[in-house]
Amino acid sequence: MITPGAAPAVIEGVRATRLWTVRRFSSDESAREFLCYAERFGNYKADRFLKPSQKLIVPHNLLLNEGITEALLLITGGGATPFSNGNARLGVGNGTAPALPNQLGLQGASKVYKTMEATYPQISGTTAVFRSVFGPSDANFDWQEFSLCNGPDEALDENLNRRVQNAGTKANGQTWTLDLSITLS
Repeated sequence: MITPGAAPAVIEGVRATRLWTVRRFSSDESAREFLCYAERFGNYKADRFLKPSQKLIVPHNLLLNEGITEALLLITGGGATPFSNGNARLGVGNGTAPALPNQLGLQGASKVYKTMEATYPQISGTTAVFRSVFGPSDANFDWQEFSLCNGPDEALDENLNRRVQNAGTKANGQTWTLDLSITLS
């Protein structure tokens, strides 16, 4: 019952905003030029020089049960593997099955996980950004799904999330970057 003149009750909740960004470059050299410029001046300024066909923004994803459990263990000091530079990997696959909470990572027959770039993940305020680079001979297939995991072996790592979205087909010789931004508020 609400008492007249009483302060309203505070309702708390955590909101997580997830944003995937795929940047497509025709060569490793053009990708490295972009990454050097982005490191020096920031992604926002560097992105202004990309053509619309070079950048795909994919909002949202589904948190997977195994990743939620891992995150809760990390928050409470339990035995868990952090999503740090030495452990975290972004993965792409060609699976098109809808994302479900009980899945254990990427579902496609073709999938590749890549380690973080040297200075990632980066944290600014309430946002963590993860970045992996897929070089000329990496993951040359249809990019239909994305995930973030915390280990080198798909059987042993925990996947935090999964997003199903057609990002195009990566061809041999191309270099693509994949970023995941997670903002908590």
